[in-house]
Amino acid sequence: MLTRNCLSLLLWVLFDGGLLTPLHPQPQQTLEAEPRENVVPVPGRRSSAQRVKRGWVWNQFFVLEEYMGSEPQYVGKLHSDLDKGVGTVKYTLSGDGAGTVFTIDETTGDIHAIRSLDREEKPFYTLRAQAVDVDTKKPLEPESEFIIKVQDINDNEPKFLDGPYVASVPEMSPVGAYVLQVKATDADDPTYGNSARVVYSILQGQPYFSIDPKTGVIRTALPNMDREVKEQYQVLIQAKDMGGQLGGLAGTTTVNITLTDVNDNPPRFPKSIFHLKVPESSHVGSAIGRIRAVDPDFGKNAEIEYNIVPGDGGNLFDITTDENTQEGVIKLKKPLDFETKKAYTFKVEASNLHLDHRFHSVGPFKDTATVKINVLDMDEPPVFSKPVYTMEVYEDTPVGTIIGAVTAQDLDAGSSSVR
Repeated sequence: MLTRNCLSLLLWVLFDGGLLTPLHPQPQQTLEAEPRENVVPVPGRRSSAQRVKRGWVWNQFFVLEEYMGSEPQYVGKLHSDLDKGVGTVKYTLSGDGAGTVFTIDETTGDIHAIRSLDREEKPFYTLRAQAVDVDTKKPLEPESEFIIKVQDINDNEPKFLDGPYVASVPEMSPVGAYVLQVKATDADDPTYGNSARVVYSILQGQPYFSIDPKTGVIRTALPNMDREVKEQYQVLIQAKDMGGQLGGLAGTTTVNITLTDVNDNPPRFPKSIFHLKVPESSHVGSAIGRIRAVDPDFGKNAEIEYNIVPGDGGNLFDITTDENTQEGVIKLKKPLDFETKKAYTFKVEASNLHLDHRFHSVGPFKDTATVKINVLDMDEPPVFSKPVYTMEVYEDTPVGTIIGAVTAQDLDAGSSSVR
């Protein structure tokens, strides 16, 4: 029986590897197991032996899944070489699905599947067969084990179990920059045919992105993609089995891709000159005006530092950055006096704090603008010509005698008389 069992295993391996797999039932084709001669000692005779020849025959080890025929699906035939075709042998079947999934004709040994099978639910069945004498009910053969494998058909489409996907890639990335890898799974048999061989393609999202048809890796396909022009992309990916051939089943998923910001834009003043009007009575340290440079970048890439360019006119003022609005806040360092100086002009420079060396060739990441400040006159009190006056008068001077004079002047523009 060792030879027969080894042969049945060999046949299973060959069939499973696709070398001898019958695509359709072939009832007329039989593959006989090589018989083995068992030597059984006979009592009282030391030199004689009785030779018994035994063996099984199979002609089918596969059953097609999702079979929809009107008749039970033929699987194969069991046959003992002790069966002479006179109805003295009875075949029995036990194991996985015996009686519920598979039936056997007790007389002929023909096996049929009596219901439709799903390979993805159960890929194979292990059964045992035996031949017994009809009259004595005794086994004619030792019980033999064999396997019926459910042969796959393409009845499952690829599925993206992790979709929809979310990904990001820096703007201005070079062509071929890695974005994301998607993966579709196909429940069909990957070892048989092309039912589970998946090919990826882009249905929506070109020409911005590309996908490797075998690996599902998504990469950028255009250079200089600018976040400030378009930030969000929705890419539709298809996975098709049968190697992408006509008739294959397909599944789709979406990939939402965001371009992340890089510092590829310098700050720019929207105008070259800013005019401010400041009362001369403004206190030292107070904010007297705001200017703003515009940077279309985002986050830290849009952070701006303001500085007053050294030169005439700017020594009375200081400028700081409002972290919330990125505006330049101009503050007063010294008192203003309209009567001394009515206007000031100076330059302000705006520059990025965080630079990206890749974009230095674009030009300097800074800009300048001119600030003109007009001092507004305020109604100030008259000013005496000197802080202290000293006068002498004799005693007994008559009332109404002039003993001296004080003088005061209104320094405001369009000064009025002083009383």
